[in-house]
Amino acid sequence: MSQVEKAQEFARLHKKGEPLILFNIWDAGSAKAVTEAGAKALATGSWAVAAANGFGDGQAIPLSLLAVTAKLISVTSHLPLSVDFEGGYAVEPEEVATNVEKIVDHGAIGINFEDQVIGGHGVHPIEAQVARIRAIREMADRRELPLFINARTDLFLQESDTAHHQILLDDAFKRADAFAEAGASGFFAPGLVDPELIGALCERSPLPVNIMVRPTTPDNQTMADLGVSRISYGAAPYRSIMGMLKSEAEAVYRQD
Repeated sequence: MSQVEKAQEFARLHKKGEPLILFNIWDAGSAKAVTEAGAKALATGSWAVAAANGFGDGQAIPLSLLAVTAKLISVTSHLPLSVDFEGGYAVEPEEVATNVEKIVDHGAIGINFEDQVIGGHGVHPIEAQVARIRAIREMADRRELPLFINARTDLFLQESDTAHHQILLDDAFKRADAFAEAGASGFFAPGLVDPELIGALCERSPLPVNIMVRPTTPDNQTMADLGVSRISYGAAPYRSIMGMLKSEAEAVYRQD
């Protein structure tokens, strides 16, 4: 498939009640394994990509290295690839769009783009994030690429007390509406785990809803029944593999 065809296919895979499952990857090797396992599409996780290259999360991995990683994955697998692009490596809309284009140049057909203030506190005001999303969409339109912009809100992830998530729901609704109007393709709400609230967001959001698997999220079938269109695994696959690697290495070294 061409890059445009991959982007179109990726969008079609987001079905309410029949969610796209993304077992997040971090390099070409993990991309090959997940592709062979039967995945329909691929998505990187920023935390895992950074950790696999010796960096911390929060845009610490150089953009140039992230772009190379995207390229290697794109060459290794024929599947559509979405790249977790955090905050776009910039604040100003035009700079963000320029940075996203570098990832597109290396094969990505989608991005995660979050509203948290990288290196700061809280989330960007709705108006500021809307301007950033709009700039990305305008860049993609100029290239005639239906880039899948998965607009992520960190409202719930930044509030560790899930009892307070109900209070944040109205803000999430407003962001989903505004992000959709600006040209976003999906709405990602990591940290949201309550079934009732997930269902409410899926009912209300004008965009396909993406939920990240956590120890307390409902199982995948329940999330499908709630109307979720995309389920991500985040850093869990990387942590699991590294944990197994460490355990096996410890067993070897204990024998010495």
